[in-house]
Amino acid sequence: MPTVPSPRPLAAACALLCAGLAQAQPSPPDAEVGTITLKPVVVSGKRNADQSTLTQPDLPTARARIELTPGGVGIVDAEQYSEGRVATLADSLGMATGVFVQPRFGAEEARIAIRGSGLQRTFHGRGLKLMQDGVPLNLADGSFDFQAVEALSARYVEVWRGANALQYGAATLGGAINFVSPNGYNADEWRLRGEAGSFGYRRAQASTGQILGSVDAYVALSHFGQDGYRDHAEQSSQRAFANIGWQLAPNLETRFYLGQVRSRSELPGGLTPAQFEADPRQANPGNITLDQRRDIDWTRASNKTVWRIDGEQQIELFAFAAWKQLDHPIFQVLQQDSRDQGLEARWLSEASLAGRRNRFVAGINAARGVTDDDRFVNVGGSPGARTDQSLQTARNLELYGEWQHEVQPAWWLVAGLHGLEASRRFEDRYIVAGNDQSFDQRYRGWSPKLGLRVDAAPGWQWFANLSRSFEPPSFGELTGGSVPVLNEAQRGTTLELGTRGRTPLLQWDLALYQTRIDGELLSISGTNGNGTTVNADRTLHRGVELGLASPEGSTSPLGWRLNGLLNDFRFDGDVVYGNARLPGIPRATLRAELGWRFAPALRVSLQAEAASSTAIDYARTLFAAGYATWGLRAAGSFDAQGRLGWFVEGRNLADRRYAATTGVIRDASLPGAPLAQLYPGDGRAVYAGLDWRL
Repeated sequence: MPTVPSPRPLAAACALLCAGLAQAQPSPPDAEVGTITLKPVVVSGKRNADQSTLTQPDLPTARARIELTPGGVGIVDAEQYSEGRVATLADSLGMATGVFVQPRFGAEEARIAIRGSGLQRTFHGRGLKLMQDGVPLNLADGSFDFQAVEALSARYVEVWRGANALQYGAATLGGAINFVSPNGYNADEWRLRGEAGSFGYRRAQASTGQILGSVDAYVALSHFGQDGYRDHAEQSSQRAFANIGWQLAPNLETRFYLGQVRSRSELPGGLTPAQFEADPRQANPGNITLDQRRDIDWTRASNKTVWRIDGEQQIELFAFAAWKQLDHPIFQVLQQDSRDQGLEARWLSEASLAGRRNRFVAGINAARGVTDDDRFVNVGGSPGARTDQSLQTARNLELYGEWQHEVQPAWWLVAGLHGLEASRRFEDRYIVAGNDQSFDQRYRGWSPKLGLRVDAAPGWQWFANLSRSFEPPSFGELTGGSVPVLNEAQRGTTLELGTRGRTPLLQWDLALYQTRIDGELLSISGTNGNGTTVNADRTLHRGVELGLASPEGSTSPLGWRLNGLLNDFRFDGDVVYGNARLPGIPRATLRAELGWRFAPALRVSLQAEAASSTAIDYARTLFAAGYATWGLRAAGSFDAQGRLGWFVEGRNLADRRYAATTGVIRDASLPGAPLAQLYPGDGRAVYAGLDWRL
């Protein structure tokens, strides 16, 4: 693939935008956009469940802001998922509209996809911008680790599907997911939570929110462990998260974020169909022989500073640094030491234009990551002779902007643009027989967006948008195989139509989309278990995202919610596969919950999950069968104030044997094809927990 010049044009554009920010003049205060008015946030020093600060918007504010988006977005209230076990991303995001998430081994690693993003990755995710408090958790090459997330330390989770994440600088196919922490003003002063259950499962968390004058702090410590449903599936993680905010003035606040994760995970691997039928709880024998594991130590520090210039403008500055050490015995022993840093500046203006409401967001983001990668022969889980060594450097420079303007009352036009220049440099430090595999790939792309939002009635919107996405490959998609594959960037064009709203009887979120992709990054497992990623020619992703629920705050004792997906992902005139559907994800999935509140302190609910069959190979000769599971949950509190909560739940109570997710291979009918691609879901399980708050 040809290289592109160094990022001078984009740097010049960044400089022009910075100059514009420096010359920005204040506008008259109290201009409203939609339902939002930017005003100085005066922190009272008194604890309040709905207390916003400049750096940490509360849940009502976040909901009002996200509904300005002309496309698929949503917010998950942590209070909803904390009524039950919170161990995997499926526990926190399983009911989020448009999100497909399924744990690989009943624990932290998962297949997570929005609109088919990274649909064939069950580990070390890609295709999404994963954030905590608006600051990216991704490494500079675009990949991310699920272990960096602690859902119990979030107040709510924002989900921005596809190009609707543009205002956060994301131009990926999937969009962005943002875990937002409590602050010292809206967190419980003290909170202790414990969970325990089947397969040796245990989880404990202690957190506190404190206020000292103009300074507030939130600190959370947690431990998770389980023996696992399967053999060789023991997991253990310890996490510490904190944020400390300082209100320097009524219109100026800075907040520091700290995170530390220690994660140790045995990997039981995939099973062949014969192994799955014989005993889904067994581990792949090869995984035991090689003692396959993923052990991560991760440290992160970041800062967010917000200056509200007046009632209509504010500037947000972000900085972060992260360090990760990985010890990963698989087909080889991988040892990696990663250092990532980034800076970002965002400008938000809600000044009226031509007498009409108006909103403009612009930002600049620069990130750099360096990884020392060492690889060795796997000798029973320990490193043997070196097989490879490299230095991997990723750089990104992004410029983005989004403009929303009320062209007529209740009619909003939205236009946006995202520009990215990126480099992926690989320095081969273990050259064998003169074969130097070093490379320096550079990528440049612009992603425009045009959309329309119509506020049909209070609480009811129609929306449509047309957008582009642009994703350079991560190092896992360049060097994940036995030799580097110099893939091009993945580019897509998405058309989205939908509606969302609420009435006294129903709230809904419905989106229909179609994406045409050039060069989709598709992964294929090799015979030795490692994966190779290649650019497909043309593919087509289209689907339906449906979220339905009873209205929040309803006085009815009956409550219910549903998350449904229809996925039609296929090749588009491929010379080998024609228009065949892509493997790796079910065509249809459904998660639903139906509950009845018998008293303020007691709620009983029925949960169900179902999925259609999943193709495992591109030739569509091997499938994982569809399935349906169900469970029951009772949750409540021992006191009228809700200070001591409890839950008991049973999952997969019919003890259904099913594959939660699968790997992906080229053709299962070929001799020697790696058929161990089934990852069993957990069997019948019971969990219970206590949650004490003060």
